[in-house]
Amino acid sequence: MKILSKEQIYKADELTVKKQQIASADLMERAGMQIFNWLHMRIQGAQVPVHVFCGIGNNGGDGLVIARHLVTHGYNVKTYVVNCSDKRSKDFLINYDLIKQTTKEWPTLLSCKEDFPSLDKKDIIIDAVFGIGLNRPADDWIKGLFQHFRASKAFTLAVDIPSGLYMDKVPEDENGVVWANFTLSFQSAKLVFFLPQTAKFTQHWDVLDIGLDQDYLSIVETNIELIGKYEVLPLYKPRAKFSHKGDYGHALIIGGSYGKIGAVTLASRGALSSGAGLITAFIPKCGYNALQASFPEAMVITDSNTNHISDIKFEINARAIGIGVGLGTENYTLVAFENFLKENKKPLVLDADALNLLSIKKSLLKLIPKQTVLTPHSKELERLIGAWTDDFDKLEKVKVLSKKYQLIIVIKGAHTVTVFLDTCYINTTGNPGLATAGSGDVLTGIITGLIAQGYEPLVATIFGVYLHGRAADIAVESTGYQSLIASDVIETLSSAYLDLFAQPEPQEQSSTNEETN
Repeated sequence: MKILSKEQIYKADELTVKKQQIASADLMERAGMQIFNWLHMRIQGAQVPVHVFCGIGNNGGDGLVIARHLVTHGYNVKTYVVNCSDKRSKDFLINYDLIKQTTKEWPTLLSCKEDFPSLDKKDIIIDAVFGIGLNRPADDWIKGLFQHFRASKAFTLAVDIPSGLYMDKVPEDENGVVWANFTLSFQSAKLVFFLPQTAKFTQHWDVLDIGLDQDYLSIVETNIELIGKYEVLPLYKPRAKFSHKGDYGHALIIGGSYGKIGAVTLASRGALSSGAGLITAFIPKCGYNALQASFPEAMVITDSNTNHISDIKFEINARAIGIGVGLGTENYTLVAFENFLKENKKPLVLDADALNLLSIKKSLLKLIPKQTVLTPHSKELERLIGAWTDDFDKLEKVKVLSKKYQLIIVIKGAHTVTVFLDTCYINTTGNPGLATAGSGDVLTGIITGLIAQGYEPLVATIFGVYLHGRAADIAVESTGYQSLIASDVIETLSSAYLDLFAQPEPQEQSSTNEETN
């Protein structure tokens, strides 16, 4: 799914009105009707009080459409206009006149805290105050209204985007944003639904198709893609009937040190379980017996050093190499790593201490092949790009590093983001159970294994992140968040593959930011 900028959404609206030969108010009617249908299907005529809060722009016009249809269907509705300016949009005024013709109880004008209505936790609030065009903080009394919403604990449904939330920056004051239980977004999800500092403002979201021009939507180029099952399914490479293990590549995992051989074991298992034909682990001598005994499918090469890696030499012809898990950052390991980079021509996946070594000696970045994959956690990323002011700044800094060295960078999190040059790929699988030791090692192995099979590094990364998260989603059904461990993800990786071809059960396509178990 493409995630559109607000400028692209405005363009889509404009083209839709022009090509479908409709008025902009007709498009507003269509949008409001979609939200009404969504709500009507769920509350089925129940006489719960519904409070519709409308701004004075187009988002407020959407709210007036919703309120009008609720009224005509016999719901217990109260409509309010948040009088934040003297300016009204044309389509807001059209729908303001329509709702006055529909009901004897005209919308109540709100201008200060004294006007706030009483709200109960059993009520429904529809937030249609501000839309995607917001570019300044709300006035203090409107912030007070939003806090009034939250204090009521009423179910809050946001129209398109929670009011007070910007499309392209973090809000200055979280009290100036509506905290929505559900957001119904028109035609495209919004980037702010997926970033840690802004995702908290909506627990769930869904996308409603309001019939925007399909020609434009199909050709418009965006730099943000939302990755789900139907985006990764075309990436999958089926196996030929008469193939053999050599056709699926030899993956090499380099890492480990005394007490950290488990990281290499997990990465190696992840690589083989992702489909690599062969797997070899390069480790210090101390890990030989442990790895051979715990993972008999792997071949093992040892460094001359007993407890750490000091000289990376091997004769195997690996198709992809993952390096860094459990590696350590000793000076002789840094030298070995630098010598390895000078000689290596194979596709790389860098994780953990390989990234820490890069941050110690950043000139090594020049030695990395183009389209090398970096999979840092937050602190490892900060050591590479420096501190960031907010999530948008972090994305920009990552893009700068990606463009400078042609790197694929994975920003791990609740919604893992893969960045290559100026494009971001936001993953939709995964859950809080992945906040556990070793899950990153498994991801490194999966991506390495996919590259070994012949997937291009960017494709392998997008696909690998999806499979890793989907495996965790399947596993957590049996383990719960707290008891999920990295080995569980490996065990359910096969189910994640099978799930690609499973027929979906009838259900709504939606997402959640809840982290309850």
